[in-house]
Amino acid sequence: MRRTASTRLLVASVAIALTMGAGCGKGQPVIKIGFAGPLTGDQAAQGTDMLHGAELAVDQAAAAGPIVPGLRVELAALDDARNPAMAVSVAKRLAADPNVVAVVGHLNSSCTKPASAIYHEAGVLHVNPVSSNPEISRQGFDNFFRICPTDDLQGPAAARFAMERLGARRIFVIDDLTTYGRGLANEFIKAARGRGAEILGHEGITQGEKDFTPLLIKVKMINPELIYFAGMFPEAALLLKQRFALQIPAHFLGGDGLFEPTLIDLAGAEAAEGAYVTTLGGDIRQAPAAGDFVRAFEAKYGHLGAYSSYSYEATRIVLEAIRRAGRKDRPAVLAAMQQMKSYSGILGTHTFDSKGDTTLRTIGIYTIKGGRFEFLEASG
Repeated sequence: MRRTASTRLLVASVAIALTMGAGCGKGQPVIKIGFAGPLTGDQAAQGTDMLHGAELAVDQAAAAGPIVPGLRVELAALDDARNPAMAVSVAKRLAADPNVVAVVGHLNSSCTKPASAIYHEAGVLHVNPVSSNPEISRQGFDNFFRICPTDDLQGPAAARFAMERLGARRIFVIDDLTTYGRGLANEFIKAARGRGAEILGHEGITQGEKDFTPLLIKVKMINPELIYFAGMFPEAALLLKQRFALQIPAHFLGGDGLFEPTLIDLAGAEAAEGAYVTTLGGDIRQAPAAGDFVRAFEAKYGHLGAYSSYSYEATRIVLEAIRRAGRKDRPAVLAAMQQMKSYSGILGTHTFDSKGDTTLRTIGIYTIKGGRFEFLEASG
């Protein structure tokens, strides 16, 4: 089921407050979990999926009873429009609200990295679902935790697949010049060269660009066996569509930013056919602990997004930290998270290293076949 226009309009506002618990009176004191992601603009599809995951976690917690007696828990969602400057503004707004004790977000690494400094300064627990640039957790922030694998795992997994499974040795690399895109591209290049690949070129594009034909003509003349793209699905869709029009035979492989059904809608099923993407984890439908989540999510929203499970997991972890803290207090919630030795969730059992990164390291591989993503394998 594809998203409807009404679904996009539902999340188009800059702030959304979701009350947890139908039995909670509006006059009760509140404790807030902040959410930040792109709820408008060309990446709203993925941001909306993340928001829905957080919503479901809050709804299910409400059904189980109060997290902290006497407090009404709210999810306060703000739109960063995938813009780093807006992300900083959003982070400052959340940090300035004394009722916000934790934040789940952002989507883009280029947004998460500057925003993380704001949350650290404010002492707010920050649990990130899917920003995969390794440098974010190397800043030394003791309030930062991340539940997805990082690009120093994703890049090498993509290089291994490209060379071992696709037989590609001559590779052209494109990225979108963001923290995520350039970082992932560099990790892929390093791993591919280590395996003996020839990198024929490495070019950057800008998010929002529409015509990549001149670049693709150049790529066609070089005749690579594979094009690797590190970026997001709106630009990837155009690259696939224009690659198809130019009849470039090279395989097309991209990172997790492409794992979004809207990619296929934008590119067209014929142009997208046979493309490959890596993902931050395996097939959620095959995860032993995820069955109830998948059924509940699809019953409510109809479409399971690529990042819905990660946002759900991150929000559930925050809720558990709040429950253990037992009060509306940022230091207490952060301390509860820091003392959480492990967390068993739908993605597996998380433990967190000294940087706050999860020890779960699975990278999935999908292909596009018949207008849909088809799971191939997982590594790690």
